[in-house]
Amino acid sequence: MVRREKEKKKQPAWDMPKGIFLFATPEGWRTSVLTESGNLCGRLDVPINTDPQDARAAAAVMVTELARDFYDTEVEVSWEPPQEPWSWTAQVTLAAESDSPSPDAED
Repeated sequence: MVRREKEKKKQPAWDMPKGIFLFATPEGWRTSVLTESGNLCGRLDVPINTDPQDARAAAAVMVTELARDFYDTEVEVSWEPPQEPWSWTAQVTLAAESDSPSPDAED
């Protein structure tokens, strides 16, 4: 049997996410993921009539998965109070590492 060489994960062309801008449009929820080198803009994969809290949660999951998949890093998303109706911003920071094991962890 021939084995294939493992492919190395290629770093993406963008930097680690630093923030999120989420806003509602008549066509659906749009996002802009802020990085050191620019923005990644796109549509959030949720229905147009999604509740804003659920849209924020979906955007946070999207960015968390991006950081995990491309940078093997856990991040936290902190939403700021809205400055305008139907638009939100969030800060993305590296997740704090816990020195002690989780109380739920069993040996």
